[in-house]
Amino acid sequence: VIDHPKYQESKRIAIFLSMPDEVQTEEIIKDILKQGRECFIPRYKPQSNHMDMLKLSSAEDISSLALTSWNILQPSDDDTAREEALAGGGLDLIFMPGLGFDKKGNRLGRGKGYYDTYLERCMKHPRGKPYTIALAFREQICESVPVTENDVPVDEILYEDC
Repeated sequence: VIDHPKYQESKRIAIFLSMPDEVQTEEIIKDILKQGRECFIPRYKPQSNHMDMLKLSSAEDISSLALTSWNILQPSDDDTAREEALAGGGLDLIFMPGLGFDKKGNRLGRGKGYYDTYLERCMKHPRGKPYTIALAFREQICESVPVTENDVPVDEILYEDC
C-alpha cells in the first residue's frame, strides 16, 4: 500500500478503521499522518445509509473516538469541530473495506450502501470521484459478487500476491 503510486501522489486520503476481521489499517493511518497528508475516517449515521469522512488530527486522536454498537470507532455525532472531506477540498483516494470482491471491481459491503452513497456525493464535488482501492485478503476474492445498479465498482483491489 505504502509504495502504491496512487497512495504516493495523494494528499487527502480516506481510510476505514478496521474491524478484527478486516485488513488492519492502523499502520497505514500512521504513515498517512507521518507523511503530513490529511487523513479522513468514516462516521456512519445509524438507521440510514449516510456516511461522512471526518478529519483525523493524529494517530493518538483515534483513542478519543466513540465505539458504536457495531464495535467501530468513529467521531461522535456531537463532534462538529472536524472537517468533513467534501465540505473542504474533497478526496484524492479512498481505501475501502468489504466482505467480498470480484476481479471486475465489484464489492460486497455490509449491506447499507454507505460507501456507494458517499461516492455518489463525491461525484458532485468539484474535485470529482476519488480513486478507490479496496483492501482485501486473498480469500475474499470471488468469481462474482451480487451487485445492484447503485453499487459503484472500486478502481482497484489490493490483496496478498495480487
